[in-house]
Amino acid sequence: MTKRSVKLALALGVTALAGSAVAVVAQPGQNWTTTVVERDNGHLLGNPEAKVKLVEFMSYTCSHCADFARDGEPAIKLAYVPNGRVSFEIRHLLRDPIDLTAALLTHCGDPAKFAENHSAILHAQDEWLAKARATTQAQRSRWQFGTNGARRQAMASDLGFYTLMERRGYSRVALDRCLADETKAAALAQSSQADIAAYKLTGTPSFVVDGKLLDGVFTWSALEKALGSRF
Repeated sequence: MTKRSVKLALALGVTALAGSAVAVVAQPGQNWTTTVVERDNGHLLGNPEAKVKLVEFMSYTCSHCADFARDGEPAIKLAYVPNGRVSFEIRHLLRDPIDLTAALLTHCGDPAKFAENHSAILHAQDEWLAKARATTQAQRSRWQFGTNGARRQAMASDLGFYTLMERRGYSRVALDRCLADETKAAALAQSSQADIAAYKLTGTPSFVVDGKLLDGVFTWSALEKALGSRF
């Protein structure tokens, strides 16, 4: 399987603000499944002090990332994260404006909501990508004019993101506020570019374990083997 090429189509000039890590103290027999720490514009699920640290670099417009969300993420959350031996961090490798729009929505509100927001958007990918392919010229024009927030709000409306997130308990006002957050948008873009440079990333999904990029690992079956060698 070959990686899909990276394409950053974001023209953002705002200085990003990096998030700070949150200290988490382990408790005896703790189940780490619901622990979520937001840091440096990514979300870490599980024990921040885990022996094995897994990071996925993903894109919402990447079909292979949706495959991994269906095949790999449930297994990781069920078999690896609960006992605290493996942490799983999800980071964004932004490829296009739709990708950024989806990322802003997954980050909307309490960090504890991220994992389910992330899964909801990826599990519905086939539906909203079909809508993207069927957009009219008039719709695409709305994506290209006006403020960045207005463009992203138009995408969210045309692709059904509002409906999806409202089912998750969000109000339209809250979603509009997140989509218009230029500071967060710039921070996500800057983190994406920094990660590409730091790890020499060329596509999505890419996986890093304990600080090392796993060459040739793009699927859950391949990642499962790589994780197995750590124990």
